[in-house]
Amino acid sequence: MFRILRTLVSAGYVAQKTPSADYFLTTKTWELGTQALARIDVKDVATPYLKSLVNQTSESAHIAILDRAEVIYILKIDSPQPVRTFSSIGERAPAYCVGAGKAMLAFQDDATISAICKVLTKHTKRTITSCATLRKQLAEIRKIGYAVNQGEWRETVASIGSPIFDAHGKAVAALGIAGPIERLRLSKPQTLGRLVIEKAKAISRELGYVG
Repeated sequence: MFRILRTLVSAGYVAQKTPSADYFLTTKTWELGTQALARIDVKDVATPYLKSLVNQTSESAHIAILDRAEVIYILKIDSPQPVRTFSSIGERAPAYCVGAGKAMLAFQDDATISAICKVLTKHTKRTITSCATLRKQLAEIRKIGYAVNQGEWRETVASIGSPIFDAHGKAVAALGIAGPIERLRLSKPQTLGRLVIEKAKAISRELGYVG
C-alpha cells in the first residue's frame, strides 16, 4: 500500500502537507475525471432513457442540442402510436418555439437571450414574439425544470423538454417528448413534465453533473 501511495504522490495524484500527515487527493485527480467525462457521448448515455420515456408515455422522444437560435435533433425514437409526430435527426427548429429549445435557453446567459430576442419570428398564432414574454417564460422554466410548447412551431404539435447538464453545470442538450397537441394536453403536461425531468436528471448525472 505504501509503495502504491508513493507512486501516486510522484505522479501528482495524491499529496501530503507534512511527512506525517494524511494523504489527500490533488486537483490532478479531478482533471483526470473531467477528461474521462468529456469523452462520454450524450447520445450513448441517453438512448436507454429515451426508450424508457417512449415506453412510459407512448410519445416520440428526442435529444436536441442548441445552435445559436435553433435546436438540432441528434437522437430520436418514434412513438409506437399510429398518429404521432415526425422529426428527422439533423432537423432544425427555432429554439424559442419548442420544448427542448426553451429548456436549454432558460439556462443560457443574458447575451444569448438578447440575441434570440432579435430574431423572434411568428410561425403560428401561439408563437412567442415578445422578448418580455419569452424572458418571463424562461424564468418560470428555471423554477419548474421543464418547458412546454403548445403549437408554437407547428400548430398541431406539442412538446415538453428538460435540460441536460454536463459535469461543468452547462446545459449542453435537452431531452424532450413530442406528440399531437390534443393528446399531450389531455395527458396533463405536469405529469409528463415530471417524467421528462426525471430522465434528464439521470442523463445529467451520468455526464458527471452533481448540481
